Amino acid sequence: MTSVQRAAASSVRIVPWSDGDLDLLRRANAPELMDHLGGPETEEQLRARHARYVTLSADRTGRGRMFRVALAGGAEAVGAIGFWERTWRDGEVYETGWTVLPEFQGRGIASAATRAVADAARAAHKHRYLHAYPSVENGPSNGVCRKAGFTLLGACEIEYPPGHPLLANDWRLDLRAAG
Repeated sequence: MTSVQRAAASSVRIVPWSDGDLDLLRRANAPELMDHLGGPETEEQLRARHARYVTLSADRTGRGRMFRVALAGGAEAVGAIGFWERTWRDGEVYETGWTVLPEFQGRGIASAATRAVADAARAAHKHRYLHAYPSVENGPSNGVCRKAGFTLLGACEIEYPPGHPLLANDWRLDLRAAG
């Protein structure tokens, strides 16, 4: 890791998701942030997702974790990130996804948070690979994968939200490789 990468990684903290993070989820539900993800969710959908995030964050079996992203020097939430299990091509892997609030984008926060969540997934010692599936049309999220050290495996079709096909790029990070 270069000194620039270390500085960027130390610019954020990932904090386990808690009951108090519902407002962050509402702020991240903005149309411009949900454009590649099927559009904004209803309040009912947000509450259900928040409950899943709280449950996942409390889990200690290695199924995954959700986090709010904060700048290293403060407590203000600037985004969300996590990792969770999924079956992919007949195997179990971790998947990751993130969002950074618009006013904090373009600062390397998502890349730093993605490196931090990869360290958390690596520490779980459960799955070898961490995947990300940004839309092929989502240039910034594909850039995050590249900057965070993922390898592009190619385009694939996934469902997101469930029932809606999405052409995505399959990015993979080997969690056994030096972090």
